[in-house]
Amino acid sequence: MEMTVGQKADTSSAQARRGRDIQGIPWERLSITREKYRQTRLEQYKNYENIAHSGEGSKKECNITKSGGKYYEFRHNSRSVKSTILHFQLRNLVWATSKHDVYLMSHSSVIHWSSLTCNKSEVLNVSGHVAPTEKHPGSLLEGFSQTQVSTLAVKDNLLVAGGFQGELICKNLYRPGVSFCTRTTYDDNAITNAVEIYATYSGAVHFTASNNDCRIRNFDMGTFQLTKHFQFPWPVNHTSLSPDGKLLVIVGDNPDGIMVDSRDGKVIASLSGHLDFSFASAWHPDGMTFATGNQDKTCRVWDARNLSKSVAVLKGNLGAIRSIRYTTDGRYMAMAEPADFVHVFDAKNGYEEEQEIDFFGEISGISFSPDTESLFVGIWDRTYGSLLEYGRRRNYSYLDSLF
Repeated sequence: MEMTVGQKADTSSAQARRGRDIQGIPWERLSITREKYRQTRLEQYKNYENIAHSGEGSKKECNITKSGGKYYEFRHNSRSVKSTILHFQLRNLVWATSKHDVYLMSHSSVIHWSSLTCNKSEVLNVSGHVAPTEKHPGSLLEGFSQTQVSTLAVKDNLLVAGGFQGELICKNLYRPGVSFCTRTTYDDNAITNAVEIYATYSGAVHFTASNNDCRIRNFDMGTFQLTKHFQFPWPVNHTSLSPDGKLLVIVGDNPDGIMVDSRDGKVIASLSGHLDFSFASAWHPDGMTFATGNQDKTCRVWDARNLSKSVAVLKGNLGAIRSIRYTTDGRYMAMAEPADFVHVFDAKNGYEEEQEIDFFGEISGISFSPDTESLFVGIWDRTYGSLLEYGRRRNYSYLDSLF
């Protein structure tokens, strides 16, 4: 089989085991060692803060975690897949719908990548004019031109892209064209910060959009109609719905997050502890605990039954925690810094041990596959931009007894 230039630059697990750098960086030809460059990055990377010295102030509370966890092992690095970002604070642009299927932003396109066939295909191109091919009440039939995608969500066969001007573009992956286009707000401060797709208890599929106009909006993806619309005192950067659908965690341009009733948006509790603005949140599948990620370089884990203080404070190495994901079985939690580090924690055993995935480049997003078997990391870099793939390690020790 003929290999493309991109595939030749890829790194396989076998090559990595033989000593090749997982990103294909030829350290032996460079004037600096990997270890020295890592030290330089740790010393010189400037974490973005909205509240001065928040990263320093959070250090004293952080849990001491044991390193050396080996939960996911390197499988492949695909250099032909160029993962990109447009807004430096928004890093939710990589989504896996199976252990082989990944959707991500690459410049002005949403790309589908199959790690099984190593084929990529364009799913949506927003560089020109995008207009809906289906008719739904409230849909902007004239569509949009040159949308700048700030955030993305893909689940099962549904895709929602959010834009800098409050745009929402909805697409069914199994049908040609775009299903629905709307502009959530004409406010000057309109950027769509996050989108979450979820299934209700009745089986209906909805999505929630979090916006800089201090509002969240909930849409029914069957009819594309707005079902709920809540306003808060500050721009909302991320929202997570509890597994039972009753509680919403809201974080944004305020050190304190809030928990609200998903039915009416009424505040149930404040989440106090972070020292800067938050851009990430996620519920554990057990519905009792959840996590928030902040520019103070920490992720806090909370117990919904007692929100007086967080139950764990997990620290990053060089920057804000911009993305958080749990495996569907609740065993592991991954948190991504803006660059260079993804931390995978053993959530089942109290976040006391972690695996640190270490590379070089800005992170566009992270995603576990729904079956927990794969972990994908998008790297945005002029030279070494790529998609990293890791596979869950399984201990099949019972097979040893057969030999």
